[in-house]
Amino acid sequence: MGGGDFGKLSDLLETAQKHSTTVGKVWLTVLFVFRIFVLVTAAKEVWGDEQSNFLCDTNQPGCQLVCYDKTFPISHVRFWVMQIIFVSTPTLIYLGLALHKKHQSINENNQGDSTTEDLKSKSKKEEVQELPLEGGVLKAYVFNIIFKILFEVAFLVAHYFLYGFGLDPMYSCERWPCLTKVLCYVSRPTEKTVFIIFMLVTALVSLLLNVVEGFHLLCKKAKQQKKSIQGNRNEKDGVV
Repeated sequence: MGGGDFGKLSDLLETAQKHSTTVGKVWLTVLFVFRIFVLVTAAKEVWGDEQSNFLCDTNQPGCQLVCYDKTFPISHVRFWVMQIIFVSTPTLIYLGLALHKKHQSINENNQGDSTTEDLKSKSKKEEVQELPLEGGVLKAYVFNIIFKILFEVAFLVAHYFLYGFGLDPMYSCERWPCLTKVLCYVSRPTEKTVFIIFMLVTALVSLLLNVVEGFHLLCKKAKQQKKSIQGNRNEKDGVV
């Protein structure tokens, strides 16, 4: 696995960082540094011998392959890659909507400008500005957070049922075409368990950040509604 596998995804998520809240920017940093970067740089070294050094005490043709399939239904690395893609997808969908809304706003504002230079200068200034989280953009951002939480929880549960939270040095297998109960051995189980725990912890941190961001937006929305209600009351009192 090389860095190019996540190159385009990283570029898109970096753009999304400009249109996120403070907590959202921290979440993206965690995703970049502690999930994508670590997975790209360390996965090959830690998991490169995942299948080649999975040894069973039998020479029965096909037995070792079916035992490997039973022990690892899906490669840990591929599972984590799929997890990152699924968790990033809601953010990318939100980014597409946010950029669409932003370009619409820029085009509407530029319609009143007469000269080409005015259009270019104003477009550059507006491209730098962040899109305010309100209306449809806010709803899209909230759905983005909700789906990220759901995906994180789903993958954590799937990870537990597929592998548990670590690797054992030895696994038993009684699948056909194995003629008897076979014992199979995993290379460097302790090192791989440490890596698994690290990836699980980063997933939990990511989940926590999404929950915190959801509460942050709810509190912010509640304060805005409270101010709006208070302002309406003050206006009524002034009229009376």
